[in-house]
Amino acid sequence: MGSSTKIPGYTNTGYTNKNRVLASACSFAALSLACGVGTVQAQDAEPRKNSINTLIEEVEVTARKRADGERLQDVPVAATAYSGAQLDALQTQDLESLAFKMPNVQMDDAGTIKSTANFTVRGLGVNSSIPSIDPTVGVFVDGMYLGINAGVILDLFDLEGIEVLRGPQGLLFGRNVTGGAVVVKTAKPTEEFTSRVRVSTTAQQETNLAGVISGQISENVNGRLTAYYNEDQGWFENKYTGNDNMGASTTWFIRPSFSVELGDSADLVVKMESGKVDADGIVGQNRGDYAQAIADSVGVTDWDNSEDSFELAIDEEGMAETEWNQVITEYNQDVAFGNGTITNILAYRDYDMFGTGDVDSLPVPVFHSTSLIEQDQLSNELRYAGRFGATSITTGLYWFNQDLKYMEGREILGVLAPLSPVFPLNQIGGGVQEHEAIGVFTQADIDLNESWVLTLGGRYSKEDKDVQISSVDAGSGCDINSCPDWEFVDSETWSAFTPKVGLQWLMSDSSQAYAVWTKGFRSGGYNMRNTVPGESPGPTDQEEQNSFEIGAKAQWLGGRVKTNMALFHNTIDDMQREVNLPSETAGVAQLIRNTANATIRGAEFELMAAATDSLLFTVNLGYVDGEYDDVWLDISGDGVVDGADYDLEIPRLAPWTYGVGMVHDLQLGSWGALTSRINYNHRDASAYTDNNLGMLSEVEMVDFSIGIAPDGGNYRLALFGKNMLDEVSEGNDTQLPEVMGGLFELGPNASFTPLNRGRVIGLELNYEI
Repeated sequence: MGSSTKIPGYTNTGYTNKNRVLASACSFAALSLACGVGTVQAQDAEPRKNSINTLIEEVEVTARKRADGERLQDVPVAATAYSGAQLDALQTQDLESLAFKMPNVQMDDAGTIKSTANFTVRGLGVNSSIPSIDPTVGVFVDGMYLGINAGVILDLFDLEGIEVLRGPQGLLFGRNVTGGAVVVKTAKPTEEFTSRVRVSTTAQQETNLAGVISGQISENVNGRLTAYYNEDQGWFENKYTGNDNMGASTTWFIRPSFSVELGDSADLVVKMESGKVDADGIVGQNRGDYAQAIADSVGVTDWDNSEDSFELAIDEEGMAETEWNQVITEYNQDVAFGNGTITNILAYRDYDMFGTGDVDSLPVPVFHSTSLIEQDQLSNELRYAGRFGATSITTGLYWFNQDLKYMEGREILGVLAPLSPVFPLNQIGGGVQEHEAIGVFTQADIDLNESWVLTLGGRYSKEDKDVQISSVDAGSGCDINSCPDWEFVDSETWSAFTPKVGLQWLMSDSSQAYAVWTKGFRSGGYNMRNTVPGESPGPTDQEEQNSFEIGAKAQWLGGRVKTNMALFHNTIDDMQREVNLPSETAGVAQLIRNTANATIRGAEFELMAAATDSLLFTVNLGYVDGEYDDVWLDISGDGVVDGADYDLEIPRLAPWTYGVGMVHDLQLGSWGALTSRINYNHRDASAYTDNNLGMLSEVEMVDFSIGIAPDGGNYRLALFGKNMLDEVSEGNDTQLPEVMGGLFELGPNASFTPLNRGRVIGLELNYEI
């Protein structure tokens, strides 16, 4: 399946066939990782597969959607990728745990609705949990684009691999990926019988049980069954209720999959998944100047709400229930035309969420919320990848359809209910949206000679959105499920052509440099959480991006050392932002607007070096700088557009991210090997809100693991620790008004600040049957 044409002197990467054989030998021989250095072990001596071997192995990626996977070091794309075995070796459990290990990448949970992504790459991200706001970083699971940012913080058990592509990827991946793309590939069924169980537990009372079984069902059919269960008894202490297990959740999913060989030239893979999460509501802290005095008034006198504290004091612990079901089918057919492969990915997903939470984050009922999301999507991608002489072609059609409903209720000033029949003030609103997107794309990689490859490509995208919206207001007449009459009905169409031009220089068998110019496109949209009656919920204009990048990748000492680097310069026109402003009547006024034009530039560097056969070092470094070029909305909130607006920092743009890591394998004779891993990563503070009053803290993150695996054994036992410095970090930081409803004093710096967890220590056992 997916074979490539064997043309003398060329391959899909531009290497000669001879060079490709040598490079593959260096990548996969694992004979002391010294290929090309001159030391070769006897061919009949099978080396032990330790963690260093696993982490230094070449990773195959699908960044160019060719028929066959390509080595990460060969593709002219700034990306970080891990195989499934590498994710296991690094004890990576979810997307969020990768957030600090890559330069210029933030993969945080928004904190408002559990598993809602606030992903940012190279300073481009959204600060919103409104599902009608298209994310700037697209998440793709087995070729299926996830249409909303809710339900995205995925567990990474039983994966084939994961790729994080930095910069706009709108040509081949489509759908609004102006910041980048996260590509998740779950493991496929195997003909050989395999099975594995993972059990982990932490001192904070989180238990995880997961297992997989895979093998041949019949002559042409293989099957795989993955099951996952997690019981989290909570990490935080709520000083008001005395609950020291706040943030508890139960999560499970089951993922059956099948692969069918349809003759010698075709196959079909079907992957299904069904899951559910039952969780507590918002884990929020209010850092306002009056928060402690309010807590004192109801008897909570020992609460610490400083920026260095994980303590909560909330009266509404809330809840969140999430369910999803999905089916992804991938059909591949080899064809003689260009010795290529036709691939069709048909995917369906439905997602439902209902939750309640305490937005004021105080031990009195001031601002509570209820939210509902119902989303279903259907998509199909048909593409062809093949080669004609010196040119590799990838071309295709993409179609995406989504039905979305979002409803929200706000209970304002319940604290005054005993004093007045007016309160609590119940505000309800939301909307429904029908959304269709189509795309046509082509990319050609032309080998000009053995050293130079020219890339030319383009994509035409068109998106239609039809909406019915009612503002979140006491007079809307809505309930939490629907509205009898929608006050705003509209439809809009956006389209764009996004070209790409690139040049790759293959300097040697193990090094390359590249330069790429491309455009990105993010369709406009509507605000389904319109909290300011009288303000239009849209539509916004589409956001467009021009991106220029130069980069280089190299391997040294036969693959023992790998370095990747990139410089980029992006200009963003008609930047779409959710402008969060304190509101006396709504708590938070949220406006979706095109606010500005901006320029973002920066650099990235990654290094992986095997100093010896048992010692590996990693380094990552990222720098981002941004500025507004034109501003036409009062984002500072002072009533005018002036220099104060231009001087603001672009939200979610952390100037410096960097980290170092070490992995060491210690041979213990008949006991096997003891593997130690430690990582230190830093992320600068950054603004969260456009007016810069909301900030995300600077974070120093230290993780470690110590594991033992016997030679020839079938298990691995590891002790692990996360956030060992017990650093406080936030999902978001949104300002609340000093006065709610003109009656209740919240005071200066009142905030809604959902917290991430601090130190976690646990044990993990992986057992292969």
